[in-house]
Amino acid sequence: MPRARGGNKRKESRKKIMALAKGYKGKRGTSHRIAKQAVMKALRNSYVDRRRRKRDFRRLWITRISAAAKLNDISYSAFIGGLERKGIALNRKVLADIAVKDAPTFAALAEMAKEESVKG
Repeated sequence: MPRARGGNKRKESRKKIMALAKGYKGKRGTSHRIAKQAVMKALRNSYVDRRRRKRDFRRLWITRISAAAKLNDISYSAFIGGLERKGIALNRKVLADIAVKDAPTFAALAEMAKEESVKG
């Protein structure tokens, strides 16, 4: 049986890496060996950062809610606890949006949470 020599696979593989490295500065965009390392690192970072983005947004929402709660004379933990005891099931993303765009509604929510925290 004749030996298979791979054809254009090597060239195709290199072209794929170089296409992914398009726009990189210096040898990272021109040298295959260095571009391959740069592309591997970039792909790893993009994978990790897709997960990190979720954490970062949650931290941002909590910070916004906390700041708005403090303006209404209640702590973040008392606010969230009061809403839970009251049975108001709004997630942090929605609460942060209300805090930024609709202060009177957030103030009403804060009052409800205060009532519940005084009872409990």
